[in-house]
Amino acid sequence: MKEHISGEISGEYVPNLKWNTSKDSFNSLGSTKVNSLKETVEEIEELIEERKILSEKFVREGEAMKTKINNFLMESSPKGKDDSEFARERSELRKKQIDISQTQLDEQIECWKDIALLKRELRDRTKELNEKESRAEMLGRILGED
Repeated sequence: MKEHISGEISGEYVPNLKWNTSKDSFNSLGSTKVNSLKETVEEIEELIEERKILSEKFVREGEAMKTKINNFLMESSPKGKDDSEFARERSELRKKQIDISQTQLDEQIECWKDIALLKRELRDRTKELNEKESRAEMLGRILGED
């Protein structure tokens, strides 16, 4: 004999519905969320490493430009009298070196800020992941006791 419950609005009979509370159904639902969080954590870790690499490359390129400027200044300096035109150009190139150094410093600060934000996001996602794994484990133990 089938159990029925009465519909509250229409007065029709609706079959008694049973929930699928098997351990496997909870595990698959939980593992999807856990896997998604694991992927997110891995992506954030990759972003942190990529940001470090990008910043290091930027700083290295700046150092290379400053070295080229220094080499040019040494190679192009007048051998005798001090040329006022060269002095002006040398001053401009030294200013460019200072600008490059300032840009490098700004990049290092921005890199630090970006990595700090990414690490905060990483901590949040790692905490969420640990909570979900803990809940899934606890639910698995509860369902395993049946």
